[in-house]
Amino acid sequence: MSSAPTPTTVAPEARPSLRLSDEVRTSALLAAPLVAGHVSTGLIGFVDNVLAGHHSTNTLASVTIGTALWWLPMMVPIGTLLSVPPTVSQLDGAGRRGEIGAVFRQALWLAVGLAVVLFAFMSVLPLTLAPFGIAPEIIPGATAFLHGIRWGVPALTLFFTMRYLSEGLHWTLPTMLISAAGPLLLLPMGWALTFGRLGLPELGAGGLGLASAVVLWLQAIAFVLVLRRARRFADLDLFARFDRPHWPTIRGLLATGLPIGVTVLMEGGLFIATALLIGRLGEVPAAAHQIAINVATLCFMVPMGLAEATTVRVGHALGRGDVHGVRRAALAGLCIVLASQLLSATVLLTANEWVVGVYTGDAAVATLAAGLLLYAAMFQFPDGVQVLSAGSLRGLKDTRVPMFLAMFAYWGVGMPVGAGLGLGLGWGPKGMWIGLIAGLSVAAVLLGGRFLRASAPARLARRLPP
Repeated sequence: MSSAPTPTTVAPEARPSLRLSDEVRTSALLAAPLVAGHVSTGLIGFVDNVLAGHHSTNTLASVTIGTALWWLPMMVPIGTLLSVPPTVSQLDGAGRRGEIGAVFRQALWLAVGLAVVLFAFMSVLPLTLAPFGIAPEIIPGATAFLHGIRWGVPALTLFFTMRYLSEGLHWTLPTMLISAAGPLLLLPMGWALTFGRLGLPELGAGGLGLASAVVLWLQAIAFVLVLRRARRFADLDLFARFDRPHWPTIRGLLATGLPIGVTVLMEGGLFIATALLIGRLGEVPAAAHQIAINVATLCFMVPMGLAEATTVRVGHALGRGDVHGVRRAALAGLCIVLASQLLSATVLLTANEWVVGVYTGDAAVATLAAGLLLYAAMFQFPDGVQVLSAGSLRGLKDTRVPMFLAMFAYWGVGMPVGAGLGLGLGWGPKGMWIGLIAGLSVAAVLLGGRFLRASAPARLARRLPP
């Protein structure tokens, strides 16, 4: 058994840092495949909804509920495994690539452990549908979907472990290509299992769950093959031997990653809770909110990919002892994020009615959704800044305090303001969206301030060996 010690860093300025323009170019090239990968992942939900909607209204409702209950708990392991990129990027930056293979094998053990817990949770989750007040006619289909897709839980956690390793070592192309294959594979497979084609039984929502699980396993296997055959990783000996669990390393990964998982859950939970509260206001507000939040989510893919790339660049700068390069990497990410958010805000302000027209022909829904997109335009900048700041802090492995800051911003400010204005004062969906703006703005200020303090060159220099 080999151990995987916590990475240390080398002396400050051990290697020259890039100019800001070069850093911007490097971050953009690193982030582009990540953005494409996130968009591809979002298209899986689009394929599910299209197939379910053409099967029956009940199937669509079942898949909608099942998908929400699938992704919300999965945010925890996906976020927890985000401890892998900064760990391997710091080792790589410090010239300690020989230790990366051992850390990776321990991360696989962590992925397996998280999968066991999540599989058990997904097995009992359908029992909560009735107490949650889900309509009785939806429960069988949603249960079948969850029971089908749960078999893909281990594949998903293993996939993200391998993906984060590759991204942490500045290779993001596999993420884009393998993620892009997901919806392409799901479409024929989901069609056959949902509608009972090609000699297969008609399984409805359960068929989509099983098809999604199969696709997840195919993606995980594909990533294994990529890592085994990639020449750039040949020196890491990723699969050269079997290591037993090394608990200090696993605890170190958990100490960094679990707060990230909780933070991601808190943010995702804010948006899901907002949707549930707006759903109490009627079909038109719920439909309008769904359209607006879907558009906002697509806009969010760019800063999210940039945040992941910035995590890697900040971690690499810290690993090589470049205390000034840490802020330069974050500044490069911020420059790109501000440009991308300016573009998305401009589109939402000037073309909101056209965008909504792509989704619906219902005049009442379209009018309300177009109005909500104006609020979405207002939170583009704070949303970009907060996710970029969180990614920068992950590069420093500073995750515990940011977890509490995010929790306060989302649930101590965002939800009370939204619920108070939207439900208490009767402002409806617009009041709830003002709550989202408030929560994201506070998160941007708190997380941005935290990074400025944590990345002060004098503070970082004290953490480095003489």
